[in-house]
Amino acid sequence: MSVLVSPRDLATDLSSATGGPGGPPPVVLDVRWRLAGPSCRPEHAAGHIPGAVFVDLDTELATPPDGPVGEAGRHPLPEPARLQEVLRRAGVSEGSRVVVHDHADGSVAARAWWLLRWAGLPADRVAVLDGGWAAWREEGLPVETGETAPQPGDVVVRPGGMPVLDADGAAALARSGVLLDARVGERYRGETEPVDPRSGHIPGARSAPSAGNAGHDGRWQDPEDLAERFRELGVEPGAGPDAVGAYCGSGVTASSLVLALEHAGLTTPERPAALYPGSWSGWSSDPGRPAATGPEAG
Repeated sequence: MSVLVSPRDLATDLSSATGGPGGPPPVVLDVRWRLAGPSCRPEHAAGHIPGAVFVDLDTELATPPDGPVGEAGRHPLPEPARLQEVLRRAGVSEGSRVVVHDHADGSVAARAWWLLRWAGLPADRVAVLDGGWAAWREEGLPVETGETAPQPGDVVVRPGGMPVLDADGAAALARSGVLLDARVGERYRGETEPVDPRSGHIPGARSAPSAGNAGHDGRWQDPEDLAERFRELGVEPGAGPDAVGAYCGSGVTASSLVLALEHAGLTTPERPAALYPGSWSGWSSDPGRPAATGPEAG
């Protein structure tokens, strides 16, 4: 399975009793989410891909901060035991293939994709639905309503399958390699900051808004176009976690840069880009850490 799967290919897999050559049909996780809420669970109940299970990003794909946001950021990585419980409830088992989706461009679904890889699922068994829910509906594919209650899975979460950075590691990578900032340009430049304590960016980081991964229709850019985009930002083919990493506001949309780099062929499943989960929310919570502003990295 590629990092992306088309709506038609997913529909074919789901309609087959065996799921095609890859084995049983994939588990589908609906991770539609909005930064300021409310929860998209009611939207899932009103219509979703047949068999899809809703997973809440704020409470199930992150550990809700206890008190003020600290260095772990607004969406700290979930505790392994909690993530295992969530995935088993969703029907994920050892050997499952899993497809995740959000509203459209995959910038949120990539958080679930990244967590599944971090939890130890093989790269060829985890994918993001290209174009998300919008593309599924656009192609007139089947929809069901209500809640899905799958048979519980038996997956075992083995954390550590994807490389992570702490604040010091992110600062060092910005100096020695390429650290990409997935937020919109206005936030990177420090012109506005609607969520976090301070405006600006990590000194040395380079602006790479996650919206640039997909077109206006929410479908992902071709690998060649993505590769050109990231090469212009200084990412060399064969880059790994010691050469390229990503952050955003809270470790959600930065995951889509990790996916995009792999889709573009600049990194590999064996040597993916590193993620700074604390991201700007964690960095800016420490007044002792510097904040750069303006259009240039530095």
